[in-house]
Amino acid sequence: MPIRVAITLGDPRGIGPEIVERVVADPPPGADLVVVGPDELVGGYADGVGVGSLLGAEGAGGREGLADQGLLPPSSSLLPETAGRLAGLAVEKAVQLVRAGDVDAIVTGPAEKYALHLAGYRYPGHTEWLAALAGDVDVAMMLAAEALRVVLVTTHVPLSRVTQLLTTQLVVRIGRVTLRALRDWFGIAEPRLVVCAVNPHAGEGGLFGDEDTAVLVPAARQLGAAGPLPADTVFLKASRGEFDAVLAPYHDVGMTAIKMAAFGSAVNVTLGLPFVRTSPDHGTAFDIAGKGIADSSSMRKAVELAVELANRRRVIDSHGILR
Repeated sequence: MPIRVAITLGDPRGIGPEIVERVVADPPPGADLVVVGPDELVGGYADGVGVGSLLGAEGAGGREGLADQGLLPPSSSLLPETAGRLAGLAVEKAVQLVRAGDVDAIVTGPAEKYALHLAGYRYPGHTEWLAALAGDVDVAMMLAAEALRVVLVTTHVPLSRVTQLLTTQLVVRIGRVTLRALRDWFGIAEPRLVVCAVNPHAGEGGLFGDEDTAVLVPAARQLGAAGPLPADTVFLKASRGEFDAVLAPYHDVGMTAIKMAAFGSAVNVTLGLPFVRTSPDHGTAFDIAGKGIADSSSMRKAVELAVELANRRRVIDSHGILR
């Protein structure tokens, strides 16, 4: 039975609509795609769900302006708050569909955080937003590729706040969400987890900071994980198969590693939700929107992984052992 996937277009000013169009034209095996977004942009799809109109929006150029540009790419004069509202409504609709059982998974297109904030969606990112929509569940942000999986302990926060937020309790909570997902979603019976150090040389015995010894060592012990290991080697070890996932203490150390290892083929997965959600590993790319050069491979990988994870959940659910 095909996996029905609700796929949102993201910010209508960005590359989301065009990369979704390419994936829908040649969907991955086993995927039945439901496109969610602005009315005009989903109208041509056999299975499209509209969330509101671009036409008549202040700054959108009106019906003629959008028609002149063929709707894809959308008008660059669309106000950020309008784009953010439509992107936000699409995510909310996709969550409604998956929670109602009308689809099996969701894939979200890239959206601009600034526009979402202007529209009233004041979350650091999709991860925290989806956690709230799902009932304030514990979640974690994973970037997954064939050779490497990275989970962020802290996400979109200033670097100056990382050591303030990094607690043993937080690392253990994110680690437990990760371990459960590796077992139940990725089918790894005995996951091998490793903690990435926050300081150079894992603190060098306190010489370069005590967070690794005071915070990360006890967290690793509670999780049965390795580490903390220095950032300059831990991702290499994981990519060579020594570990199933790396807990990265802050955003850029984890994101840089995964994008160097697998840019264009990595997928963002929100762990801990009662449903599968993935997204491509890139942003809106306003600078190339509508030029026909956007790479849709990460969006395709996101759909493929959503299908894989939803299929595994379906099997586990049928046996009544989903934890």
